[in-house]
Amino acid sequence: MRRRELLKGGAALAMAGILGNRGNPAASAQQEESESNGFGSVKALTFDVFGTVVDWRSSIIREGQLLAKTKSLDVDWPKFADEWRAGYGPAMQRVREGDLPWMKIDQLHRLILDDLLVRFEISLDERETDHFNRTWHRLTPWPDAVPGLHRLRDSFIVATLSNGNVSLLVNMAKNAGLPWDCVLSAELAKHYKPDKEAYLTAADLLGLEPSEVMMVAAHPGDLRAAASVGFRTALIPRPLERGPERGLYYDVEETDFDVLADDFLDLADKLNA
Repeated sequence: MRRRELLKGGAALAMAGILGNRGNPAASAQQEESESNGFGSVKALTFDVFGTVVDWRSSIIREGQLLAKTKSLDVDWPKFADEWRAGYGPAMQRVREGDLPWMKIDQLHRLILDDLLVRFEISLDERETDHFNRTWHRLTPWPDAVPGLHRLRDSFIVATLSNGNVSLLVNMAKNAGLPWDCVLSAELAKHYKPDKEAYLTAADLLGLEPSEVMMVAAHPGDLRAAASVGFRTALIPRPLERGPERGLYYDVEETDFDVLADDFLDLADKLNA
């Protein structure tokens, strides 16, 4: 997939940082160059989390292997991880269609997990099941995520915009050292992504217009939904998200999104952060 330098200048600094540019010729010049590229209005970056910031698959496999050692289990953990994740979309759709009441992602993960434990013939007590379900709170970030977020945070507000519930995202941030300015969740809108309400609520809570927010994600569908309500977009492909043998499950054109970057450090370079 061909990479194009979509940005040659800097990005606007977030809110108060803009004021700090006054009297600073270098910073002011950087801001002006950014504005000339059409990104001067962007004040906040909101991030998809599962797959974009953290490596859910390897983390679940690792936790399953640890569980197997203590319980003498023989389980295909890559398959287990894939099926746990695969149940996520259909479970959210059941909520949208009214088959289930509104549920936090923790609750949906537990519904899926309870079924998987039966299918994979895994016997756990309630304490063990609850702990294993909270694997999603302990996911490991991609190697570029933490250093990249620190760089981006110097110039922008950085926030989650995830279907994960607030407590899950807070625990994950504490566990992984993710330096969010704030934690935004579909839970706050009572709508899962890619429902438009999830994005519009995030912009409103930040006190920003949608055009002042850039959605960062590894999933084109998430970005297209964000763009449909006025967000700017940055695609960060994660070819290892679904395992090394599968690679990327999509193909995109370089003009599909505002920014196409290899990882968060590359995104920081392209936004001159």
